[in-house]
Parts: sequence; structure tokens; C-alpha cells
Amino acid sequence: MARIREFDTEAAVEAAMNAFRRRGYEGTSVQDLVSATGVGRGSLYAAFGSKEGLYLAAMDRYRERYALPLVELLRGGAPARELLREVLVGTVDAIVRDGSRQACLIVGATTERIAHDPKAAAHVRSTTASLEDALCEVITEAQASGELPAARDARDLARFLLVTMQGLKVMGAIDPDRPALMGAVEVALGALG
Repeated sequence: MARIREFDTEAAVEAAMNAFRRRGYEGTSVQDLVSATGVGRGSLYAAFGSKEGLYLAAMDRYRERYALPLVELLRGGAPARELLREVLVGTVDAIVRDGSRQACLIVGATTERIAHDPKAAAHVRSTTASLEDALCEVITEAQASGELPAARDARDLARFLLVTMQGLKVMGAIDPDRPALMGAVEVALGALG
């Protein structure tokens, strides 16, 4: 008779996601994951197959928790300047609120895993592509309606804003100084024309 899983898989993924955000993939041992999740090593391996399997599940959770709501917000139809300001200021506010300075899992995976882990690379590319596409849609519609000037390519502006968001996360992990981060936000918003 098969054993029934005796732990909350969703809670374990959430705890693992936070552990990976604090220490990165390489810096998080299986014992760290056991401690963080409260789930035994054998049960973690039975549920996720490996540390990498749990990491990929954590990346999926991160996407669900942070990236997909942002994509939905961007597709909400608010005026572009107001919406893009809300997104960038929201990024700064989240950085400043995070007293533990947990890293963005996407930035962490990019710097630590993407060069040699095709599965992590695919997750990163998929998540960033969905964000870039949503930003591009907002900018394209705003340029078509005349809300934003069409002097710059919408895709280039979307990539620039995505780079700005990820850069804010990196700089905020170094020093979550709100005025300094907001200075970068104002420059980015000014680039929209």
C-alpha cells in the first residue's frame, strides 16, 4: 500500500522558496531545506525527486506569487504612466519592506544557475519574457493612443523597464535606501518621454 504524503506540499515549497531566496541554490543544503520545511529528507525526495526538483517548484511558486500578479496588474487597463509608476514604486516599496533582504529568486537563478542549469534557465526566460511582454503591451497601447510618445521602440522600453526593476532588486539588496532607489525610478520614468 502506498504511503499517504503526510505534509503540506504547498507550505513546504513556500518554506523552500524562502530558504533559496536567503541563501541561493548552492548555499542551501538539503539539511537547510529539512530545517526550513520541517519535512524529512526522505519525504522531500519522495515528493520532489531532488534538491533541484524542489528548487524548480520554488521557482514556480515565486512566479505565481510575484510575477503573475504583476503581469495581471499590467494588463489591468490603467493609464500607462500611472501603471508603470505603480509597478516601479511597488518594486521599491517591496525592497524597503523586506528587512531580511531576501534576494529575488529570478535574479539569484540568473547569476547562480542559468549558465549550467537548462531547467532553471527555462524558468527564468519564461518569467522574464512574460513580464517583458506585459510591459511592451502597456507601452505599445499607450504609444498608439498618444499617451506616450512613439519616439522609442516599445520593446526596447519594456526591456529597459525590466532591467530597471531587476537592477532595483540588486541595488536594494545592497542598500535598501528608498530615496536612492526612487531616484532611479524617476530616471526610468523620464525615459518614457
